[in-house]
Amino acid sequence: MTELVITDLSVSVGGNEILRGVSLTVRSGEVHALMGPNGSGKSTLSHVLLGKPGYEVTGGSVSLDGVDVLTMPTWERAKAGLFLGMQYPTEVPGVSLLDMLGASFAASGIDASGLSDRLSEEAERIGFGQKFLSRPLNVDLSGGEMKRNETLQLGVLKPKIAILDELDSGLDVDALRLVSRRVEAATEEDGLGVLVITHYNRLLTELHPDRVHVLADGRIVAEGGAEMAEKLEETGYAEYASAKPAATAESRFASGGFDA
Repeated sequence: MTELVITDLSVSVGGNEILRGVSLTVRSGEVHALMGPNGSGKSTLSHVLLGKPGYEVTGGSVSLDGVDVLTMPTWERAKAGLFLGMQYPTEVPGVSLLDMLGASFAASGIDASGLSDRLSEEAERIGFGQKFLSRPLNVDLSGGEMKRNETLQLGVLKPKIAILDELDSGLDVDALRLVSRRVEAATEEDGLGVLVITHYNRLLTELHPDRVHVLADGRIVAEGGAEMAEKLEETGYAEYASAKPAATAESRFASGGFDA
């Protein structure tokens, strides 16, 4: 079983503390939803996990199957099995999706024969037009098309842990259903562990979370089951503005299971 373990992680940007002791564990086959108000540190966490420059880790640790993630360059983190679905995917003129995934396979020592067929199969599975497969990566795609493109990459690359930053952004109802079901299928078929960052419960009606975490002011201040997302949809985050940090997940997930 794969484990991404974040322990007491503190992060600063430009001398300003953004994350203030975040602890969270994601295991194979689990879906964890991270919710919270704007500016609480959700995207900062995703950036730090994949090694984006400009963030200073001032305390804590991150490990993947017992290996220190924070000492790895970004490409090694990806090779080890981490995947980031970005909030704002980057356009890469001159590089096709097939070229990019072929290079990813080569870097990991994976046979890329049949890759084109796999791309076509994944595209059909999420309703992504075949015409987009030969285009430069994300160039002239709408926001929703970019999110489908990210999901297609996830399906082909089969990472161990996926961090998905606002996967639902830009997707209409039908696309949201297809993309969410593809990610959930990966948890069952491939043992994918998922940390999904979202503001809205609509995503979580399709991508069913095992656990919901509320991040406010750089701390996880509450945790619960799927019903917590429904409550947040109704009440918002006001009650968590001055809340104390929640007990760490590890202190309550004895023997690898969730508490009742």
